Amino acid sequence: MKISLKIVFTSLLAILFLIGAYVLSSKYFEHYTSEFIDHDIYSDYLSEERRVFVRLPKGYDSQKSYPLIIKLDGNFNLNRWHESVTTLSEKKLIEDSVIVSIPNLFWTDTRNRDLVPPYARKDVQIEARPSTENSPEIFGKADLFLSFIENELIPFIENKYSINDNRVLSGFSAGGSFVLYTIVTKPELFNGYFAFSPAAWYDNSIVVQKFKNGLTELSGKPLFLYLSIGGNENEIITGSFKGLLSAIESNAPVNFYYAYHYSENVGHSENPYYSVPKALLAYYEFREKI
Repeated sequence: MKISLKIVFTSLLAILFLIGAYVLSSKYFEHYTSEFIDHDIYSDYLSEERRVFVRLPKGYDSQKSYPLIIKLDGNFNLNRWHESVTTLSEKKLIEDSVIVSIPNLFWTDTRNRDLVPPYARKDVQIEARPSTENSPEIFGKADLFLSFIENELIPFIENKYSINDNRVLSGFSAGGSFVLYTIVTKPELFNGYFAFSPAAWYDNSIVVQKFKNGLTELSGKPLFLYLSIGGNENEIITGSFKGLLSAIESNAPVNFYYAYHYSENVGHSENPYYSVPKALLAYYEFREKI
């Protein structure tokens, strides 16, 4: 019995389609769903719907109030956060917390748009930005993303869950540059800021310079910043990291506290895994002092 080439070709296309659909759906669930509670929030600032993953403390009780950790970078190291907070809180070293993690959109690449500060090119480059390149559309939109967090996400979480004023913002790489932008732009929004392997090298390290200048304007309540970097990271990232430390040493006010760590023999993407428990412990040591 002969099988026509048309049937064979059609069958192969169907198989390829099913394989592609399976791969795409697997990536979607891996990137855009979590093992915890998922919420969708429409943002007027971003003109789009955004998803967040919410991890609640063990035995969550709405009659109690809990610290809030807002974590950028979605599912990246989210289980590490869950394990670290659970273990350290059971040992009474920190308080169990509500963790809210924000993934990037799945169908659209929004990471640089959302996390790169509005004074750097979202298509990030090492060299200084030429003065002729100043069209508004080339810059990051971290200002809009910060407005989303401050005016839409946090009120949503406050309305749905019982949280208190002990609040932390954490980010990795581009998320780390967003953390640095936030601490000097809206310092009152959080008590603790964690920047793991922060991408501060954009446009000839303009993130470092803006951070340095912004430090002189900080006043009011005590603030804490935790910085870390992998020992095996490249010279560009390491150089900007040292620039951040130098900026703190020269410009930080008396209400500014910080800790930093080099993760030995560790690369860029591995550093946050080692940094999470260290950052949490350093932050709670800071809270005991104030």
